[in-house]
Amino acid sequence: MKKKILITRKLLRENEEKASKLWDVKLNLNDEVYSQKKLIELSKGFDGILSSLTDKIDEKVINSLPSSIKIISNFAVGFGNIDHEAAKKKNIAVTNTPDVLTDATAEIAMLLILGACRRANEGINHVKKENWKWSADFLIGKQLTGSRLGILGMGRIGRALAKLAKSFGMEIHYRNRSRLSPELEMGAKYHESIKSLFSISDVLSICCPSTKETKDIINKETLEYFPSGAIITNVARGDMIDDEAMIQALVNRKIYAIGLDVYKGEPKIHQGYLNQPTAFILPHLGSATKKTRMAMANLAIDNIDVFFSTGKCKNRIN
Repeated sequence: MKKKILITRKLLRENEEKASKLWDVKLNLNDEVYSQKKLIELSKGFDGILSSLTDKIDEKVINSLPSSIKIISNFAVGFGNIDHEAAKKKNIAVTNTPDVLTDATAEIAMLLILGACRRANEGINHVKKENWKWSADFLIGKQLTGSRLGILGMGRIGRALAKLAKSFGMEIHYRNRSRLSPELEMGAKYHESIKSLFSISDVLSICCPSTKETKDIINKETLEYFPSGAIITNVARGDMIDDEAMIQALVNRKIYAIGLDVYKGEPKIHQGYLNQPTAFILPHLGSATKKTRMAMANLAIDNIDVFFSTGKCKNRIN
């Protein structure tokens, strides 16, 4: 008998066809964001859940899931939406989809850097209003060549970004939980503390995982570490930044510009960013290429398939 799998969000057609051949699936044809109550109700009688970052599967939800649920395969590299410790206590495996979105996310990280440095948001607004006039000092931005890029979190995405940034002539610095081997560093300079990294960062890219330690790591105190006129970008998670402190730093020009692909309360955003012309903001597009989204969904499907076939899973996080 085929396993029954609940797929909480609409996937690309090819991925849904693959899942339907493997299991008895319930698809979300209208791509509705399920409430926690509805997610619990729908999971009755199912063996596993293929979830998305939009699903808030906290301890209360985990404890309310039927005993038939044995795996939650998250369609994302992150898993902050799932209380994986609570799942472990209930003997529910939790998996994610690392590796496959590295290059796509690094490209967006580079786009944020370029957009923030070269005042892309202001430029787009001028074009829309059809009121711009060329002059020698019109929308002068910051050139990447010779500038120092600080990367907070030198994992797969951070290292992929470093390669891209080097081709723009940027000098790479980083802070990580531990120093990388010389082969992985590729000439990047390691910093023992965030204060040391931030103090030399003309541009900072946040690429580290979301943890209790990194929550609001950019705050009123740490913003003072940066050189005046620095640029900060974020492709990790929105809870890394204290929004009130960041907006004030933009207002008083301590921070020159910001580039965000993620932010607290997505899709709602702190209105202060919308009032800042130097805020270059995207709607969480890090993995948004067909190649990457296909690979992510296929990996999420494979995680479930391997789990039920072998009892083990390469990408298990708990």
